Amino acid sequence: MAALLSLFALAPIPWSLVSQAAAAASLEFDLVVNRDILVQKYLLQKLDDNTYQIQERIREFLSIKREQLADIENLKRGFCSAIVAIAKEIPETPTQSEIIEITSAIPHLVEVATNQNDYLNDEDLIWPFVGLARFYYGQGAYEQALPWYQHCLSTVRERLGEEHPDVAQSRHNLAALYENQGRYEEAEHLYLQALEMRKRLLGQQHPDVASTLNNLALVYENQGHYEEAEHLYLQALEMRKRLLGQNHPDVATSLHNLAGLYDTQERYEEAEPRYLKALEMRKRLLGEEHLDVASSLNNLAGLYERQGRYQEAETRYQQALEIWQGLLGEEHPVVATNLNNLALLYKSQNRYQEAKRLYRKALQIAVKKLGEEHRLSRTISGNLKNILGRS
Repeated sequence: MAALLSLFALAPIPWSLVSQAAAAASLEFDLVVNRDILVQKYLLQKLDDNTYQIQERIREFLSIKREQLADIENLKRGFCSAIVAIAKEIPETPTQSEIIEITSAIPHLVEVATNQNDYLNDEDLIWPFVGLARFYYGQGAYEQALPWYQHCLSTVRERLGEEHPDVAQSRHNLAALYENQGRYEEAEHLYLQALEMRKRLLGQQHPDVASTLNNLALVYENQGHYEEAEHLYLQALEMRKRLLGQNHPDVATSLHNLAGLYDTQERYEEAEPRYLKALEMRKRLLGEEHLDVASSLNNLAGLYERQGRYQEAETRYQQALEIWQGLLGEEHPVVATNLNNLALLYKSQNRYQEAKRLYRKALQIAVKKLGEEHRLSRTISGNLKNILGRS
C-alpha cells in the first residue's frame, strides 16, 4: 500500500485514483484498513474524506523501499494503467466543468508522463501526453499544451520507431496546435508528414486520413490557397460520408469548414445552406449546448453580417457567446474571438460605444491567454485603434 502511494506525484491524491490503481495492479488487501493505519502512523496525511497526501521525505523513503519489492514492476504498470484511463477520458476540447473535474489528476498524469512512461504498454504510450495537452489546450493555454505534444512526438518516435500510426497521430496533434497559434508553415509541414504516413500505414480510405485532409485544408485556407483548400475539403467530406455515414459529427464538421471557405470567397449562396445543414446536424447529434453548435452559430452570424442581415447576425453571435462562456468560461480565446466579431457587427451599425467595450474586453482576454504578438491579439488591437475617437 505504501509503495503504491509513493508512485503518485507529490500532490494531493484523490482516493478514487488509489482504488483504481490498486485494482489495475490486482492488489487484494483491504485498502481502507491499510490507509487508516498509514494515517495513524503519520505516514499519510488526510486532507479531506476523499483526498490524501504523502509528505516529501516519507515519499522519498518509500520510493527507495518499494524498489525492493518482488512485484514492483506489476505495481508500476497497474499505477500507470489507472492514470492513463483518466487521460483517455479527457475530450479534445474539455469544457470548464470537465477541467475542474480533471484538475486533481493532472499532477499524477505529469508523474506518469515524465517519470513512469517506461511502464506504459505501447498502445497507451501516447495518452498521458495527449491528456495533458488537451487539458491545457481546452483552456486556451496553447503555450502550456505545446511541450506535451512535442514531448509526445519525441517519445513515441524513440519507443515505437518512425513507422507507427501513433507517430502520425502525434504529428497531426502538434500540427493542430501550431495551426491555432498561426504557425501555418510548421503546421503544413507536419500535416503533410502525417497524411503521407496515414495513407501508407492505414490505407487511402481511412477516417484518420480524412481528418488530416480536413485540417490541412484549414491551413491552406488560412494561407489564402483557396483552390487547394476546397479540393481537400471535398475529399475529406466524401471520404467521411462513405466511411462514417451521412449522419456523423465529422460530416457536419466537413460541411461547416467547406461553408467557411465559400464564405471567405463571398460565395454566400453556396455557404449558407452548408452552414445551416451543419448546424442542424450538430444540434441533433451533439445537443443544443455544444461547442460545435456554438461554432456553427458564430460562423453563420458572420455570413449574415456580411450580407447586411444584422439582426439575424446579432442573435446568433449572442447565442454562440452564451454557449462558449457557459462551457469554456469567460476568459477563453474563443470567447475573445466571438466578442471581436460582435464588436465588428456593432461598428457596422455605428454602435461605437458598444463596439469599444467589447473590443477592450476581447483584447484583455486575448493578451492574457495568447500574448500581445499573437495574430488574434494584433487583430483586435487594430480594430480597437481604428474605432477610438469615434462617438
